[in-house]
This record gives sequence, structure tokens and C-alpha cells, in this order.
Amino acid sequence: MFEFLNRATSVTPVVEAKASATGRVIAMQGAGRVAWSPRDVVSLTRAGFTGNPIGFRAVKLIAEAAAALPVVLQDAERRYEQHPVQALLARPNVGQGRAELLEALFGQILLTGNAYVEAVSDEGLPVEMHVLRSDRMAVVPGSDGWPAAYEYQVNGRKHQFAVVDGLSPICHIKSFHPQDDHYGFSALQAAASAIDVHNAASRWSKALLDNAARPSGAIVYRGADGQSSLSEDQYDRLLSEMETQHQGARNAGRPMLLEGGLDWKPMGFSPSDMEFLKTKESAAREIAVAFGVPPMLLGIPGDATYANYQEANRAFYRLTVLPLATRVLNAIADWLSDYSGDQFQLRPDLDQIPALSAERDAQWRRVTEAGFLTDAEKRALLGLPALEVGDE
Repeated sequence: MFEFLNRATSVTPVVEAKASATGRVIAMQGAGRVAWSPRDVVSLTRAGFTGNPIGFRAVKLIAEAAAALPVVLQDAERRYEQHPVQALLARPNVGQGRAELLEALFGQILLTGNAYVEAVSDEGLPVEMHVLRSDRMAVVPGSDGWPAAYEYQVNGRKHQFAVVDGLSPICHIKSFHPQDDHYGFSALQAAASAIDVHNAASRWSKALLDNAARPSGAIVYRGADGQSSLSEDQYDRLLSEMETQHQGARNAGRPMLLEGGLDWKPMGFSPSDMEFLKTKESAAREIAVAFGVPPMLLGIPGDATYANYQEANRAFYRLTVLPLATRVLNAIADWLSDYSGDQFQLRPDLDQIPALSAERDAQWRRVTEAGFLTDAEKRALLGLPALEVGDE
């Protein structure tokens, strides 16, 4: 009956565990861990768009250029001058025109990798279209893995848009994501590390400006009779005078009066400080590359990829703006075709884009001079329908 006393007083044997001899050395390293910003949509948008001039300008440049592209509507036979879909795009809702709606749509894709357009309709073609915020939308997958509904949440209230018989009131446009079945991958996520570096460099520059735009120095005390330390009262007085009279941008350039064996030793920029400025330019270039904007168009120095501004602008339209606009307009056309029952295409009018005028002139000249081609073949090569505008 006293066995529990023996168990209570028995000593538990210590289990020996091997430890690395360098464990204490590694634990005391001075570099520390890298602190990255959160990778959720709201934090990324705040850090990379509202809080970073390079990300802001890149998104605005792409979204505004893509929204300003002239759009044509055509089917396999003809190009339409007037069509109900064109009227819907011209005035998608009471508060927005075509440019405002498309700019919001392109901006959502660039910032979040997803864009959602709501159709307001009882039957037939929608009477209104609205762009919904991607950070408030969630995909509700069905048993087969395809979206069965879309759930929109605002201020704790939820609303579901159900997908009925393959007809969805939500047009979900997403960029390619290799590891997600329902959501897209944004350029802002790819540039997140470069954005953190650029923002940290901006904060460092601001701190340097607050210190009169020069690095700190050192006050050396040479006391009499070999004494090299200040008394407590002298130290407190010197520290108070430095904080109130000589720190901050407001006190830049104010002369310093030193007494009692005090000497000022200024410190210059170290090589690491100079490399830090180059790191900021490198981070800005990485952000521009992630969005597909030539750094020359953003005013980033040191970029010599393109010979001149005109070539950079042409590459910007050809490699970034047109692929994005074409993919989005095709998705909207397919979605609206399900409502109307007619198959048609929405595409940018390449003949009215000034940045591509030289390329289009050369292409038209080559096709026109090809005498072995019929008129129908020439129109097909130029991306035109079989009939002229207005032909029956």
C-alpha cells in the first residue's frame, strides 16, 4: 500500500541528449532573421500599392493604358458598329463608364490576381455590370471541384451568387497560379520581397534626412590630467543639448559650440551605405519587371535595355498591355455570350493604338503587296472579319 510513496520519491532518470558543439555559437549570431511583411491581399496592397510609388505607378500605368484601348466587337462574319454589348460596355452602370470599369477590373487582377464582375439581369443580356472587390470574394467549390457559388462578404454580412445550370452571375477572371485551383497569382505577390526592400530603403532615407541628410558623428572628450570620461551631470547636459538643438531636419546646419575638451569627429558614408542606395534602385527595377513595365517608363535610372523611350513604350504595349487586355476582353465576351446566346468576340482595335502604328503600317504594306493572296485571305491575316463594316 506504500508503493505510491516509493514512486513519488523515486528519481526519474535523466535522458541524455546530444547537442551540437556549435549550438551556442549559432544562437548568438548577430544577423538576425529577415522580417517580411504579411503576404495576405490587404497587407500586400497596402505595402505595394498605397505605400510604394513604383508599385502604384506600375499598376496605374498598365490599368489606364489597357482601359483606354479602343475595343471592337465582331463575330466570324462581320464587325459591328452598333451592338447591345457595346452599349452595355459604354455605360456598364450608373456610376461608371467603360474606362472606369475596365481600369478597376485590370487593377484588381494586377493587385490580387483575381477579378470579379457581377451581372445585374433578370433574363437575357445584363443591364448592368459591377466590379467587386477581390479581397471580399470567396469561391465556394462544388462536389466536382468547379465553383458552385461565389460568396461576397462586407461588414460581417454575406451574400452568395449561385451558379445555376452553368450560368454564373459572376465572371471570375484570374491569372495563372501553379498551386491553386480557384484563385490566381498576382504580380504583387511575385514582387513582395522587392517591395519590402524598397520600402525599407525609403524609411532609411527618411531617417537620414531627419538627421540633416548626413551620417552621424562622434563627440570625443579629452579631459585634463588623463581623465577621459564625463561626469553624470555633464553627460546629461550634453545629451539634452544634442537632442533639442542639433537633431532633426529643423536644426540642419546649426553650428555646434563645444567646450571643455570636446571634439566633433564626423563620419562619412561607408561602402555599405553607398551599396544600400544601389539596392533601392535594384529593388525598384525588380518591381517594374514583375509587373512587366520597362523601368525606363517609370524613370528608374541605370536601365539601358531599350535604345529609346519609343521602343520601351512599344514593348510595354506589345508584351504587357495587349496580352492582359485581350485575355480579359475574351473572358467577358464568353461570359456575356452565355447570356445572349450569340457568339461574338471583344478585342482591342490594333489599328487605333498609336504605340503600334509603325508595326501595323509595315504589316498592312506587306499584306497589300502580296498579289497572290485573295481579299478574304488578306483580311484574315489582318485579323478582320470576312465582311466590311456595315455589309449585309
